[in-house]
Amino acid sequence: MPLIMPIRDLRNTSEISDIAHKEQEPIFITKNGYSDLVVMSSELYDKFAKQANGSVTVRYGDTTVMTNVTAAKEAEEGVDFFPLSVDYEERLYAAGKIPGSYIKREGRPSTKAILVSRVIDRPLRPLFPKDYRNDTSISALTLAIDPDILPEIPAMIGASIALNISDIPFEKLVGSIKVGMVDEQLILNPNLEQREKSKLDLTV
Repeated sequence: MPLIMPIRDLRNTSEISDIAHKEQEPIFITKNGYSDLVVMSSELYDKFAKQANGSVTVRYGDTTVMTNVTAAKEAEEGVDFFPLSVDYEERLYAAGKIPGSYIKREGRPSTKAILVSRVIDRPLRPLFPKDYRNDTSISALTLAIDPDILPEIPAMIGASIALNISDIPFEKLVGSIKVGMVDEQLILNPNLEQREKSKLDLTV
């Protein structure tokens, strides 16, 4: 049977690591709004992200995002800042579309993808050790998109958990939720219809 644990019970980094690497089960399954949020270690598939320090696949409803984190073993000399890069990648195939005609490749990152990368970066960056200078990269790749569930929420949650199960010095957990307002009522993780009517577009 899959391991079922609410996110509030997973505050111990060693506990998360043990679950991810020994139990061979989902890191956790919890209810988030009207859909289940399932986190799996990408290493369980034995095909993805073998060289990453940490990798998880987050499925929220039918939206699926794989998040990988890597870090250099040592910091470069003369670096007096934390070189963290976050790359949120959208793919047309995630929405069931394949580029055709003359243009066969994916285009440059959209404005939304750049903003989502920043949304993931901002809450995570202050949680690293103050003296940490190793080059660190976070990559979130959308594998499937459910129109009712925005992928930036599982991407942010996945980045936090992938860092926790890795050997990178990161001992915090970050949660994320979308807030909308319809008929003067706050709605958590609104679906597509509710987002079109919403007066508020807030990511917490």
